[in-house]
Amino acid sequence: MKSFLPLASLLPALLIALAPPALGQQPATLPEGIGKELVRQHCSSCHAIATITRAAGYSTTDEWRRVMATMIDLPATQAQTMAVYLAEHFPEDVSRRPNLIAGDTEIEIIEWMVPTLGQRSRDPAEAPDGSIWWTGMWASLAGRLDPQTGEMEEFRLPPTARPHTIVPDADGNIWYTGNSNATIGRLDPQTGLVTEYPTEAGDPHSAAWHPNGKLYFTAQRAAVLGRLDPETGEVTEIPTEPRPYGIQVDSRGTVWVAYNGTNKLGALDPDSMEVRYYEVPDDRTRIRRLGIDSQDIVWFVNSTMGKIGRLDPQTGEITQWDSPSGPDSHPYALAVIDDIIWYNESAKRPDALVRFNPQTESFQSWAIPSGVGIIRHVWVTEDKNLLIHQSSSNQIGLVKIN
Repeated sequence: MKSFLPLASLLPALLIALAPPALGQQPATLPEGIGKELVRQHCSSCHAIATITRAAGYSTTDEWRRVMATMIDLPATQAQTMAVYLAEHFPEDVSRRPNLIAGDTEIEIIEWMVPTLGQRSRDPAEAPDGSIWWTGMWASLAGRLDPQTGEMEEFRLPPTARPHTIVPDADGNIWYTGNSNATIGRLDPQTGLVTEYPTEAGDPHSAAWHPNGKLYFTAQRAAVLGRLDPETGEVTEIPTEPRPYGIQVDSRGTVWVAYNGTNKLGALDPDSMEVRYYEVPDDRTRIRRLGIDSQDIVWFVNSTMGKIGRLDPQTGEITQWDSPSGPDSHPYALAVIDDIIWYNESAKRPDALVRFNPQTESFQSWAIPSGVGIIRHVWVTEDKNLLIHQSSSNQIGLVKIN
């Protein structure tokens, strides 16, 4: 492992958030009009033009200006010119609206915009002191939020780390997965010192602590499951099914893995690192995230089929329910709070937060206020509230559940 002390400040977002279009993505073109070149210059500095042409859109300049302000800081005149152009050529696609279900549960959603725009803030987590941490993946940073005051602080991580997930330990250290530099990292918030633990897997993805004191992680592109012993620095890695994604630990110590490359769930033995696989019906099934209830029943999102599901590990029985917004709703993140299932419909605009009660098999859902960005991971706080985020629009959120 290696250690170093990060710098205290961050470069502007336009200098650190540059990224090429995704592999295999077809080039997209913008329609002619006043504002076209401004949109091309400023928007394509962080994402492909296809992100705009395939977006759900907005019908008013105010809505476009609001979402633009969460991504980039522009002079008012340029922002207005771009917003007028975008509203004219990319109005709202009303077919993308979620099917919101009324109900009796009351929630309050509070959102904070992070200091550095363009960072793609994601995967918030609560530290033992009650602070909320997040990763700024595109900016290679970790951020800390005081939810009582709204005060934020950002810590630079190794420039090539591009951290995907944060998991605090019991002592308040912040551990992250270095998705682009094949490391697991530890940030000491008291000193700002970062320690890196190299892995063979090229893209550590999601991680979870085990009662045995070890950190277990997935590596999606590498198709690897890993275990880090923080006492010795030893990393153990095994090959697995394609695209392991979400990871959780049940009360018996079994490590559960969701697969985004096949229709399976995996049960990893924490000692032997052997995996037992459970096949979910339909070859089209892809699972991003999962959660565990009080009876160690495994709940999961069937992202490609627009469903949520339940696996009873004792019997192998799998039951699934259609999400309210249908087969193209793309459920993504999931958590279990007091045996109630919370997840989001990521393909809808605005992004919808959904509550499912297994006892009554009933749904309730709400629109996320910021509305765009995709919740990719959630975290249950000590107070049994829910941490969320909107990665594209650089928001961290807290859902207070009454």
